[in-house]
Amino acid sequence: MGNYTKIRDLREDNDLTQKECAEITFVSKNAYIRYEKGEREPPFDVIIRLAKHYNVSIDYIAGLTNDKNKNW
Repeated sequence: MGNYTKIRDLREDNDLTQKECAEITFVSKNAYIRYEKGEREPPFDVIIRLAKHYNVSIDYIAGLTNDKNKNW
């Protein structure tokens, strides 16, 4: 599984609940919780929605870089 711990950090930094993030990504709250725990791999469309919402790169969410800036 990928390193998706950054989605929890982004959510907390933006003072959002897991329920709000589930609504942003169009998934159930339980599914979103599993993404944060690393129990489930988030689908690519969920990662894209989160990157757009937080205005960060997909690489940042995936843990491939610590640079939040988008490269597109």
